Amino acid sequence: MSLFRKSLASFGIGAAKVDTILPHDVLIPGQPLPIEVRVQGGATEQQIDNIHLVLCCRYLDEVTTGRGDSDQRKEKIPQTCKLAEWSLPEAFVIGAQEERQFAFTLDLPFNTPVTIGDAQVWLDTSLDIAMAVDPKDKDTLTVRPEPLMDGVFTALEQVGLRIRQVECEAAKGFALPFVQEFEFVPVSGPFHGRWRELEVVAYRDEQGLQLWFEVDRRLKGVSGMLAGFLGRGELKRELQISADCSPEAAGEQVVAFLDETT
Repeated sequence: MSLFRKSLASFGIGAAKVDTILPHDVLIPGQPLPIEVRVQGGATEQQIDNIHLVLCCRYLDEVTTGRGDSDQRKEKIPQTCKLAEWSLPEAFVIGAQEERQFAFTLDLPFNTPVTIGDAQVWLDTSLDIAMAVDPKDKDTLTVRPEPLMDGVFTALEQVGLRIRQVECEAAKGFALPFVQEFEFVPVSGPFHGRWRELEVVAYRDEQGLQLWFEVDRRLKGVSGMLAGFLGRGELKRELQISADCSPEAAGEQVVAFLDETT
């Protein structure tokens, strides 16, 4: 193969390509994620040192912007969080126009954000090629609630609560640099007229589902639950649901807890 073609491949022209195939359109946190990575050779033979995958999501962080002291203000700026990383340390040579496939299974982390509202989750795949532009592939993922959280959402909907807003925002004290906050409003049922809104933050691990709630009865001026996570006091309403609990029982437990404590 000519030196010219090898030089072009080093700049990404006629180089190997990578494509990640996900057999399932909808993913559930905590469940296995089967993945197939296809590597297609380019115009010339190339050495592939590694295949690297990164599961990412978007969250908002409040940062101070502005150049002068009098012009500084706080803005919510999108940030990228690496939820998990995997590498396939299998160096190999891909021939010209050759195709190779790698099939494996990964675990989707429990606290991968549910893709509702502005939440974004994606998988970056890249080939590590020495002295060359690394080929990349980006796949946007659709993530739905894991069973316990789904049972909670279903129960809240059945008593007349509707999701109004979902945000991933920076927060301290958690394994990840953010939490996903779900904001509900009562449109009917027993909480209509009692509450202005309900904010829910969830954290899932092997032991179960931990939930924090904040109910706002005021007609105006809401500070938001995240104030508690950011140092303005502990949240008072907290509930732990065991991993052994069924989704239906989890929902019933949450509704009863909110009715008794609010």
